[in-house]
Amino acid sequence: MELIFLGTSAGVPTRTRNVTAMLLNLQHPTRAGLWLFDCGEGTQHQLQHTAFHPGKLDKIFITHLHGDHLFGLPGLLCSRSMAGNVQPLHIYGPAGIREFVQTALRLSGSWTDYPLTIEEVTPGLVVDDGLRKVTAWPLAHPVECYGYRIEEHDKPGALDAAALQAAGVQPGPLFQRLKAGETVTLADGRVINGADYLAAAQPGKKLAIFGDTSPCPEALALAHGVDVMVHEATLEAAMEEKANSRGHSSTRQAAQLAADAGAGKLIITHISSRYDAQSSQALLAECRATFSQTQLAEDFLVVRI
Repeated sequence: MELIFLGTSAGVPTRTRNVTAMLLNLQHPTRAGLWLFDCGEGTQHQLQHTAFHPGKLDKIFITHLHGDHLFGLPGLLCSRSMAGNVQPLHIYGPAGIREFVQTALRLSGSWTDYPLTIEEVTPGLVVDDGLRKVTAWPLAHPVECYGYRIEEHDKPGALDAAALQAAGVQPGPLFQRLKAGETVTLADGRVINGADYLAAAQPGKKLAIFGDTSPCPEALALAHGVDVMVHEATLEAAMEEKANSRGHSSTRQAAQLAADAGAGKLIITHISSRYDAQSSQALLAECRATFSQTQLAEDFLVVRI
C-alpha cells in the first residue's frame, strides 16, 4: 500500500497546505484499487499534481461532514463525470452524506454518468473485498465522525515444495490445493494435509486513518498494532485544553495514543493554519518526545506501508 497526502491543513487552506484529503493506492498485481479518504475543498486540483486520475478512484471514505473534509466532493464527482469516466464509484460516510451529495447535484443541475453508490456507515465492518477489510470506529467530535481501520487479510505461507516432493508428491494441480490448506488423498491412498507443508501466514499490513477527534476510548482499539497511524495534531501541547474543547487533539495526545496502541509509525496531519513551516517542526518535536517514530505530513508526502 502507498499513502499520498493531498491536503494536511486544519479548517482552512494555507499557501503550502490544502485541507484534508488522502489517497490510498492499493498496489496488487490483479486487484489494485485507489481509495480517497476525505475530500476537502480543492482536492481535485491537488490530484492534478499527482500521477493519479479521478477516474481511477473506486471508493471514497468520508470521516465526517465538516467542510474542510467534504466541500471538494461535489466538484470532484462532477469533473469525474465530465471527463467521460464510466467506472463505478462507491462513497462511504456518516449519516447525511447521501443527502449532501444528492442535494448538491440536484440544486446545481448536475449528474454523474457513472454508477454512484452512497452508503451511510455505522460502527463496524464497512467493506471486505476479499483482500482487505475496512472497519469504522466512532470518534469524539462535535458532529458524527469516524476513523477507518484498513487491514489486509493475512497472506498464506509459502508451500514447502521440496518436502512434498521428498514425500513423493510431484508438482501439479495437487500443489494448488495443498497451498490452499486442503487435505488431499493420493493415488496410493495416503492422505496429505496441506497445512502441514505451509510456512506461517504472512500478516497483512494495517493502517488507521483518524478523523478529527479528542481523546476517546475507541481510539486505542482503532489504532491497536497498526503499521501506520494517521492522526490529527491540530494544536501544540500548551493548547491542549482548547483543542479538546473543539473535538481535537494535541501533539502530546496523538503521540501518547500511538505509544499506547503499539503503532509502528505515527503521521501527524490536520495542522492548524497558525503554524507555518518552521513552527510545524516544533509540533513534530513535541510528538517525538513521546513517540520517536513520528513523521509530519506535508502536502504530496508519499508513505509506503
